[in-house]
Amino acid sequence: MTAATQIESGPQPARRSTMARPALMLLAATEYERSAALLKTLSASDWTRATACPGWDVRVMATHVLGMAEMAASIREGGRQMLAAKRAGGVFIDSLTARQVADRSGLSPAQLTERFRLVGPRAARARRRTPGFIRNRTMPVPQVVGGRPESWTMGFLIDTILTRDTWMHRIDIARATNRPLLLSADHDGLIVSDVVNEWAGRHRKACNVELTGLAGGSWVFGSDGALLELDAIDFCRTLSGRAPAEGLLSTEVPF
Repeated sequence: MTAATQIESGPQPARRSTMARPALMLLAATEYERSAALLKTLSASDWTRATACPGWDVRVMATHVLGMAEMAASIREGGRQMLAAKRAGGVFIDSLTARQVADRSGLSPAQLTERFRLVGPRAARARRRTPGFIRNRTMPVPQVVGGRPESWTMGFLIDTILTRDTWMHRIDIARATNRPLLLSADHDGLIVSDVVNEWAGRHRKACNVELTGLAGGSWVFGSDGALLELDAIDFCRTLSGRAPAEGLLSTEVPF
């Protein structure tokens, strides 16, 4: 896949999703299915393995992913989690994830797996049904990306970030447990492409990108740009802060 995209310039409004919404909702449903399938393959010893997120083993990561899905599936649960995070203070996303983990700390791996299997379709359906007047609102709390606060629409969170978060943690868990990572161009490739285009818009510099693997592709931004070549999954993990970065790869993208 080759794409030439105009690089963003000037001050940016609240960030919105750029992919067509039907495609984003299909990505959401598929990602919940793939993540549920991965959790089902884990052995008893896998749940205590360390992940790329400091202080989080597989079990803690799974409780967060479940908490996010349950937040998306229910207005009441979403409101309860957000209120608890606000009351806790500190960095909002850190308070939110801490609450999700704490509230589900008593669940066994089997219970976590079953609850995620059941909530995934509900979360996908609730996200799909979120009306435009809600998705067009600006989130009340600025999000910090690359050390700088920025505004997001609720739609960017609901349609894009909730899928990226689940996807990246599926990769984390697969790597931590040495499980095969299911990848396809029509799912993971689209997620990667969206990340690439957002990343280019954030750094606004000319470059040619060659990402390898089933989720990879080719992109051209501007003219006479430097060539960047690496594995598609490693590219996304680097932008998420999970691997050392330099140059253009130090431009963070939220997951």
